[in-house]
Amino acid sequence: MPSWDDFAAEAPELARKGRDLLYRTGAGEALLATVREGEPPRIHPITVGIVDGGLYGFILPSGKQRDLEVDGRYALHAYPDANAPHEFTVRGRVRRADERRRTAIGAGWTWTVGDAPAYEFLIEEAILGERASRDDWPPRYTTWRSDRSS
Repeated sequence: MPSWDDFAAEAPELARKGRDLLYRTGAGEALLATVREGEPPRIHPITVGIVDGGLYGFILPSGKQRDLEVDGRYALHAYPDANAPHEFTVRGRVRRADERRRTAIGAGWTWTVGDAPAYEFLIEEAILGERASRDDWPPRYTTWRSDRSS
């Protein structure tokens, strides 16, 4: 499954706009949805970062971490802003970063990561919805899908 850089190479304008939306407050912020068989989806606010070509997040011990370890599927949505109502979502599977990578990413993170594991969000699909104003409906959607399954 593609990394952020792979996605950006195939859909550069979509990736640029998506990055802008993830970082619209200055820090990478998103809502993370996780799933686990037999349970309802979980939705959590998290900090994300595009580092060395990958989209990463540090996930503290929690239900969302268990979901990612057991199932691995996710959806990540940039925080909505009523004044600038564009939306950006990526979906796919996570890959847990090895210790060397986790340490390197954590050194520049926006909060002290301690021993929290880092996960790379591999991208199967990206969707951008654009609206001129909050009254403009429906959004104009642009979608990118990977032709790679692993």
